[in-house]
Amino acid sequence: MVKIYTKTGDKGKTALIGGTRISKSDLRIDLYGEVDELNSFVGYLRSHDDNQLLPIIQNQLFNLGSMLACTLDKRSEYKLPPISFTLIDSLEKSIDEMNEDLSELKNFILPTGSKAASVAHLCRTVSRRVERKLVNFSEQLKDEEPENSLILLNRLSDYFFVLSRFLNKKENITEKIWRP
Repeated sequence: MVKIYTKTGDKGKTALIGGTRISKSDLRIDLYGEVDELNSFVGYLRSHDDNQLLPIIQNQLFNLGSMLACTLDKRSEYKLPPISFTLIDSLEKSIDEMNEDLSELKNFILPTGSKAASVAHLCRTVSRRVERKLVNFSEQLKDEEPENSLILLNRLSDYFFVLSRFLNKKENITEKIWRP
């Protein structure tokens, strides 16, 4: 049996794919930890809804995390899977299809509703946070941003927003309008 703990990180360092050791406070580690958190929330959403795109999203987020855990010069050596533009197209089609069934949005809505819709809102907000951190990462480490990753994260937040509205409608839950 393989032990889950290695003790190699006990002094605040961790290894990237390829073996380079860096501080656990490094921007890269923070970013792929955020991707992992988003992936976990998507998994939680899957426990509330059987949407067919969710497992694909999870796999693509894992691909993104693996690329971020590897420096640019090592990515081709390890043949890490890229971010699929096919998923981005699928997200856009799904957004358009769900939007056809939804009323026009004329007000801000509060992030609430069914359990599934509420988790979709969590996925949306975490997607936005990961996107912000990826932009910061990209600005700090030029050319390190995995191809299509910003597009994916931007589209995911849109997707989770529309999905939350769609899930509430499916459960006949009225959206709560923000009242300033």
